[in-house]
Amino acid sequence: MRYLSESYLSESRDQNGEVCHISLHYSEDFNWAYDVVDNIAETEPDRLAMKWSNPEGEEHVFTFGDMKHWSDKTANFLADQGVRKGDMVLVILRRHYQFWFTALALHKIGAVLVPATFMLREHDLEYRLTAASISTIVCTNTGTVADVCDRVAPNCPELTKRIIVNGGGSGLSEEGMTGTSTRDAWLSGDEHVCELSCKREGWIDFNSGVRGAREFWSRVPTKIHEPMIMYFSSGTSGEPKMVLHNGTYALAHTVTAKLWHNTVADGGTHFTIADTGWGKAVWGKFYGQWTMETCVLTYDFDRFHADEILDLIARWNVTTLCCPPTMYRLMKQADIRRSRPLAAYATAPRRRWRSTPTSSNFGSRRRGLPSTRALARPRRRSPSPTSITQRHDRARWASSRRFCCTRWPILHDDGSECDYGETGEILHPL
Repeated sequence: MRYLSESYLSESRDQNGEVCHISLHYSEDFNWAYDVVDNIAETEPDRLAMKWSNPEGEEHVFTFGDMKHWSDKTANFLADQGVRKGDMVLVILRRHYQFWFTALALHKIGAVLVPATFMLREHDLEYRLTAASISTIVCTNTGTVADVCDRVAPNCPELTKRIIVNGGGSGLSEEGMTGTSTRDAWLSGDEHVCELSCKREGWIDFNSGVRGAREFWSRVPTKIHEPMIMYFSSGTSGEPKMVLHNGTYALAHTVTAKLWHNTVADGGTHFTIADTGWGKAVWGKFYGQWTMETCVLTYDFDRFHADEILDLIARWNVTTLCCPPTMYRLMKQADIRRSRPLAAYATAPRRRWRSTPTSSNFGSRRRGLPSTRALARPRRRSPSPTSITQRHDRARWASSRRFCCTRWPILHDDGSECDYGETGEILHPL
């Protein structure tokens, strides 16, 4: 075990064991896809990267060697379609494993990854396509979002390429909606990756193109401070605001995986429940976790069923879990004893969710597990911790908390600091 993360992240702790300082280390030409993912693939190609399944019974286990192989082919395919360094590429792929191929490929090309949710309607999608000058969209054929794109495409002259992905069932089939089935079990295994094609007028088939693409990819020179990923933020007045991040964003979330999610590399499997259209997906089951050399679990489902998720935790040997408090409350009503491998969990309440004692005590009372909580927004480089602790009995909401030598006060409109229980604005120190 090399502990690759220690090459990029160092931390200091005080006499109480609390983190008091962190620092990132990187070269100017650092590129996360090459220097972390491909690095692991070249030294430990058989190290597990992702366990993936869907309710229809399709399953895949990808190693880091597999991720390099498929992302190289995807980079060649996208380059053949005209995607170049600096291009804005909108990606709407739910929880399909093709999202990870595409994200890595765009990072290798030097293009800007712009994830988006499949729930966008005409106005939402047209605004994003025009505001960000999107040249290429990579979109799922599942659901209705491809239809939405067809309707707005004539109003978006800069959109020159539409690429469609057949992502399989995604829990939307009749069998998938009622629970797990074996309908698509035949698609499991290495030989069936990207096997399902999709023919749609005006679109290019992703799966067929990637399977037929060249395997060898030459490194494209990039700089760490060049644009890498962009999100349209939520929770704002008016239209969503564009938030552009450079290459340090991927490294910064090593803090998320190590100090919040408590991921472990040797034998560990981390499970974050989030659609890839939201920021939580990349900082919950991509950047930090793979920098920590941890395997992630992805379940490409549509409807949440607590019993189903608990069965997954047991079956895939999940050791750390991150999901919204609403899901914990539903799982609390089920039999938590099913999730025997679970070693720790982290709740991720957003501003509109309140983590109640009932949901926060879910793991500690039922399993004796440590829990951590934080408030996270995609516009920030790393989560803003209202409380980040290693043990639940010390976790509590505070008017301000100190994390990594940074104090995050909550202020009134006049600049005075809020007391406990008062509402205010979180001050993000620069």
